[in-house]
Amino acid sequence: MMALPGGRHLDTIPLPGQRVHLMQVDSVQRWMEDLKLMTECECMCVLQAKPISLEEDTQSDVILAGGPGPGDPLQLLLKRGWVISTELRRIGQKLAQDRWARVHSMSVRLTCHARSMVSEYSTVSRSSSQEMGQIEKLLMEKCSELSAITERCLQVENEHVLKSMKACVSETLSTLGQHFGQLLELALTREVQALVRKINASDNIYITESTTGNLFSLTQEGAPLCRIIAKEGGVVALFKVCRQDSFRCLYPQALRTLASICCVEEGVHQLEKVDGVLCLADILTDDSHSEATRAEAAAVVAQVTSPHLPFTQHLGSFLESMEEIVTALIKLCQEASSGEVFLLASAALANITFFDTMACELLLQLNAIRVLLEACSDKQRVDTPYTRDQIVTILANLSVLEQCASDIIQENGVQLIMGMLSEKPRSGTPAEVAACERVQQKAAVTLARLSRDPEVAREAVRLSCMSRLIELCRSPSERNSSDAVLVACLAALRRLAGVCPEGLQDSDFQQLVQPRLVDSFLLCSNMEESFV
Repeated sequence: MMALPGGRHLDTIPLPGQRVHLMQVDSVQRWMEDLKLMTECECMCVLQAKPISLEEDTQSDVILAGGPGPGDPLQLLLKRGWVISTELRRIGQKLAQDRWARVHSMSVRLTCHARSMVSEYSTVSRSSSQEMGQIEKLLMEKCSELSAITERCLQVENEHVLKSMKACVSETLSTLGQHFGQLLELALTREVQALVRKINASDNIYITESTTGNLFSLTQEGAPLCRIIAKEGGVVALFKVCRQDSFRCLYPQALRTLASICCVEEGVHQLEKVDGVLCLADILTDDSHSEATRAEAAAVVAQVTSPHLPFTQHLGSFLESMEEIVTALIKLCQEASSGEVFLLASAALANITFFDTMACELLLQLNAIRVLLEACSDKQRVDTPYTRDQIVTILANLSVLEQCASDIIQENGVQLIMGMLSEKPRSGTPAEVAACERVQQKAAVTLARLSRDPEVAREAVRLSCMSRLIELCRSPSERNSSDAVLVACLAALRRLAGVCPEGLQDSDFQQLVQPRLVDSFLLCSNMEESFV
């Protein structure tokens, strides 16, 4: 799943600078915090009366042994959880390589980490439940069993016996991992429950802000934690915040957290149960709310209407408020003071055009094409390929309607689409390159659909669109060797050639238009750059 600045998960908007994982915060700060807590595996081996390993990767096994500051159970769980998960994965790797000395030393260290997590969490948390106590006991038993069996493996020389013992070690490791996962989920669930109760009970703006911030940080840990938050009432609590005027200044933070939670099915279901769509519509249509608040509401709409999430397609309550929401989003696009605000609003509109066909007709009625094409000339609002990706997505989906062609002609939209065929990345990052490919592909699709109208086709030919399409077909570097762009350009070229065949040279017609589409595709996809 993709993220906007600030950590939003929006699948249709892949942006650079995604919110980093909690364990990947500022490296210098992280190093300063953990320096005194680091231990080398040689020390652990000596403590266990084992010989110091001489293997070449010994130094790479330096790993965090200490926990966070006292009194912070959430951070303790996340840090210790990351350490133990890493150890489990690495033990599995060494086991696959039959490196028994390493497997045993790492198993001993894993036992130490697990014991530390259980002990430290018991110290800083509330009284442990019986279920947690049972799983803690099972976890420590499996840790001891793993250490013992790997130690025995060091003494075995018979390969047949060692092979059977390897299967036993693998099974023990798997069971240990299951117990650890269960324990961590139980502990995190308790902490999430405490945060949700705190939000529900608080009428203090500072306490609510701090608690909501903690909840948002947890959403950045991934889908499993988002599911826990949704199941434990996090969505309900956050919408409660968004319905209290006294917490207006916290709306952006609460909405940003909601957008993250709604990357999972449980979050969307909870949103629908509490009439969340109606609340979002109220925020979007209320001009008394700040632009930042309405932009964050647009981010939630973009998330819950994402075409990449199958469970969002059954959001029945959205249809009831769709007209209000679409109208408000177009207004937000028109008045956006920054590229990020426009991106959020246009992303929501782009997703809505996939969500329901009536939305396309509504957008045409509300002059969305004029608003979007005018924005393309405003560098303050449209300054990245990610934003142009949203615009061309909307145009591509609107282009299936006959009325769209006349609106495009009226607003000089063919020239803009022509420009999108030349979209180039500025930074060269994979995310930006992929966004440019999507812009080129969708621009070609839009052109092919609009060229059903002879007037659009003639305008495209006049603007030398055919030359650009031929260049994209024949030159892999122009389309970043993208097959999707190639197919779209071939389709658009064939549509234009049907209207204006005289615009093609004989070689282009014989290679790119006359053969079957698949034959032209194979020809172009195998072309060397020197052929052009």
